[in-house]
Amino acid sequence: MKSVYKVYNETLRSQKELILCEDGTNTLYSKEFDEPYHSTKDGALHESLEKHVKPSLSLSRGKTALIILDICFGLGYNTFATLYYIKKNRLNTKVHILSPEFDEELVHSLRTFEFPPEFDMIKHMIEAVSENLRYEDEQFKIEILPGDARKSIPQIKEKIDVVYQDAFSPAHNPLLWTKEWFSDVRAICREDALLTTYSTAAAIRLGLYENGFFIFVHRAEMMRYSTVASLKMLDGLEYIDMELKKKRNPTAESMKDKNYV
Repeated sequence: MKSVYKVYNETLRSQKELILCEDGTNTLYSKEFDEPYHSTKDGALHESLEKHVKPSLSLSRGKTALIILDICFGLGYNTFATLYYIKKNRLNTKVHILSPEFDEELVHSLRTFEFPPEFDMIKHMIEAVSENLRYEDEQFKIEILPGDARKSIPQIKEKIDVVYQDAFSPAHNPLLWTKEWFSDVRAICREDALLTTYSTAAAIRLGLYENGFFIFVHRAEMMRYSTVASLKMLDGLEYIDMELKKKRNPTAESMKDKNYV
């Protein structure tokens, strides 16, 4: 893997615009990636809860502790929504969240970002993460991994229970959606790990499938359908037979690193 990627532009990294989502929450528009951090239609908080937090915690029910890989941290909605949901519902689950992020300036700015009132109960956690890139108490541990995710992920020693695959879109940040990327993620996962993602593209599902994941459709109220991938077969979700998909679309293929470096 080369150290310089043609898909990134550091000169544009600090250029962002505030955007109001349809659920009333704020997100930002990235000039570097030419897209918002969240779906403005689904809404920043609503999307985090419905596409990542709720399905992950529901499917991990019975585990007393979870190690979550949040890709990438960005505005922190997925991480903070996880803490909010656990505290709101008085769950006893212990959670350790690891999250790569190469925009440290953005993380440090979150202390003054206008998050939804739901996050008021975790404001001290947000401030700590913004200032120190970490937070820890008896139930929660959050660690931001500064720098390029392609370099930091293979260095993780912990075994991951849940992956929030929530990078900028494959069209704008392809290096975090390739078959090789999912291979790196798979290497640090437990044998029953789950992965949630908004992407439903055939190329992305193939990249996951080629790394041993079973693919499922996730549906939620007032939300476009998304994808749950699991290293073990799951009950109660709509299963996608990827071998059948390949037969019906023999030209479909996963994304590859060689096309973007």
